[in-house]
Amino acid sequence: MRIEIWSDIACPWCYIGKRRFEDALDGFAHKDDVDVRWRSFQLDPNLPDHFDGTEIDYLSQMKGMPVAQVRQMFDHVTQQAAEVGLNYDFDSIVVVNSFTAHRFLHFAETHGLMADAKEALLSGHFEKGRDIGDIDYLAEVGREIGLDPDEVRRVLAADEYANEVRADISEARSLGAGGVPFFVIDRKYGISGAQPAEVFSQALETAWDEGQKLTVLAGTPQAADDSAEDFSEGAVCGPDGCS
Repeated sequence: MRIEIWSDIACPWCYIGKRRFEDALDGFAHKDDVDVRWRSFQLDPNLPDHFDGTEIDYLSQMKGMPVAQVRQMFDHVTQQAAEVGLNYDFDSIVVVNSFTAHRFLHFAETHGLMADAKEALLSGHFEKGRDIGDIDYLAEVGREIGLDPDEVRRVLAADEYANEVRADISEARSLGAGGVPFFVIDRKYGISGAQPAEVFSQALETAWDEGQKLTVLAGTPQAADDSAEDFSEGAVCGPDGCS
């Protein structure tokens, strides 16, 4: 079973959703048969490379949200994050465009390390106040997870993996994702938002059960007890005879 997760490193609910999904996956009997793939998305592709201000400044000045409302939202999200073991620090967040970080994730994927890179960047952004748009920081993360930091710098100094990021974003829109996190199971089931772990658990069970069943696209089982009836179209044989 394949699960694709569209998310943005700059999305606080994406990190919370990641933890809730992981909690559900840990309790799933068939977790070893689940292939999780991370996909890129940008909440604000028009954000400057570096915004000169805090996260509160960004949301109040660029999005028009009242400061009091932003602080209330931060308090709520911080509490939700703490419930899944995350220590958010909105006052230390460095507001940057996440496109370069997404390119880094795709480079990490070529080495089978995208999940490690994703976790490191989310933690760096929301818990440690690190600059996810800074190539030196991304090279540091690369070294920590087993990548060559000089190779990371070379890749990110150019425009490599930009097309892969854009393709992910385009695909998300074609699938109807208006926001993130967005989870897609076997391209048959979609889950929008950082749902409770119980919701993910039920979705995993449902998708797995449905995946074991065969959908018959033509014909139905026929009884073989009426020889006068014409079963020449779509004829079938069963344990009790042939139609």
